[in-house]
Amino acid sequence: MIFKNNFLFKIYVLSIMLVFSACVKNRDFDEPELVCSDEDFSILSISELKNLYAGETVQIQEDWVVKGYVVSSDKSGNFFNILHFQDASSNPTKGLQIELELRDSHLFFDIGQTVFIKLKGLYLGQSNGLFKIGGVFTSFGNRSVGRLPNSVIFNHILVSCDPVENILPKSVSILELNESMVNTLVRIANVEFKEDELGKSFAVEKEETQRTLIDCDDNELILLNSGYSDFQAQIIPDKMGTATGVLTMDKNEFQLIIRTVDDLDFNKVRCEELIDEFTSNSIFISEIADPNNNAGARFLELYNSSNEALSLNGWTLVRYTNSSTEVSSSIDLSDYSINANGLIVISPNALEFETVYGFLPTITVGTNSPADSNGDDNIALIDPFGTVIDIFGVIGEDGSNTNHEFEDGKAERKIEVISGNTVFTESEWIIYNDTGNNGTVNLPQNAPLDFTPGVR
Repeated sequence: MIFKNNFLFKIYVLSIMLVFSACVKNRDFDEPELVCSDEDFSILSISELKNLYAGETVQIQEDWVVKGYVVSSDKSGNFFNILHFQDASSNPTKGLQIELELRDSHLFFDIGQTVFIKLKGLYLGQSNGLFKIGGVFTSFGNRSVGRLPNSVIFNHILVSCDPVENILPKSVSILELNESMVNTLVRIANVEFKEDELGKSFAVEKEETQRTLIDCDDNELILLNSGYSDFQAQIIPDKMGTATGVLTMDKNEFQLIIRTVDDLDFNKVRCEELIDEFTSNSIFISEIADPNNNAGARFLELYNSSNEALSLNGWTLVRYTNSSTEVSSSIDLSDYSINANGLIVISPNALEFETVYGFLPTITVGTNSPADSNGDDNIALIDPFGTVIDIFGVIGEDGSNTNHEFEDGKAERKIEVISGNTVFTESEWIIYNDTGNNGTVNLPQNAPLDFTPGVR
């Protein structure tokens, strides 16, 4: 059901609210039917809106509209009467929040949904470094941004009829956080909860509770949890991993708010247990294969040029598909090691690999992994501390018709190369392909004759 008439829309929404408040005893009920707008607005950017702030809360009098992509959800109860949105579904430059008197707002605003916010009559303000829009309240003669009454919410917030977008969190470290990321969705790898908080729940019942995330260099970030969330009583994980959430700020200190416990992917050993983790540029990519005659015979090869066996605990291979600047797939190498002056071979299809080359690969992974590139992707080797040790290609640049295309061919490291390189250097490689740029060999390669997996 789609309403284009604003008066009918308001009557519909108010009816839903009355029914919910009278009948719902818990939060497990069906979502309302979609109400959307296909109006064509003249858009004011979030950045332009923030620039209107001159040090005190101000009411907006102009007929401006700001567009955003929803990144928060109150479905698990960790957000309350607030909606966070950013200016793009990936690589946003700014984010903002609007204060609302609306419980269960996830029934109206999905994560990734495009919203248009009519600004006339709303208030713009800043509190402890955090920009927000909404209604207003006055304390001791000072105006501050408060919750927008539910009776006028849908006069100001319209849901676009466009399909819901997939929000791609920006991957950053704790030290890379900055104010431009506030109110946007971020992803922080290799963090864990402080040791003295282990065994505690996410939050004290009915109390807003801070827990502390920390990386292996002792950099800290507050994780803010609601005592009313449905995961309040769960015990925080005792592993290390990746935390995804909306970045906020209080008194110039960054804070992260997760939407659900699924935003925490903690399955690695903790920092103090990484006694065998180390970094070394002696491990590097020695060959990447995309045979012209058999995509099932693709593989990736790693070489250890040192004179001792090296553990790969904590190491990963990552792939940036085509021109993407976000990691599209990865391979966890933690269970493996490489012998002195030895190789490991990674294949996305062990059965076909054995049929073609006559032996089993060292590691079998899935399709679309870094070992299953069709020749125009960029691949990096990352050490346990998040540092790039070696890279093939240029992140953000599709390899097609460039000096790092190996489609229908291979990229083979020259024998004189004995260490990884954090910057792709064409002169270190012999690259075969079908349509590559100058410096490469336009000669497709066929398996098994043109390939030497497991041989340096």
